[in-house]
Amino acid sequence: METVMTAATANMSVKLETDYKARLEAIALRHDSTPHALAKTVLKRFIEREDLRELLRQDALAGRKEYLDTGLHVTLKEATDWMETWF
Repeated sequence: METVMTAATANMSVKLETDYKARLEAIALRHDSTPHALAKTVLKRFIEREDLRELLRQDALAGRKEYLDTGLHVTLKEATDWMETWF
């Protein structure tokens, strides 16, 4: 017997201006989808992108802190010379 695991879900209500609701419905129709499914996909993608953006921001801040703490860095010429060894 196969066990299927699903993620927990929660309801959320979003109030859109009338013109945006109509546009969402038209886009969903063009994509052979429902407004709900389309909005869910868009929200998931936005959340994933924002999470990644925050990880990159945190990494940049950590790199800046390390530079400020140690003074160690790589110049553009050093980086370019190193990358040219790849080919």
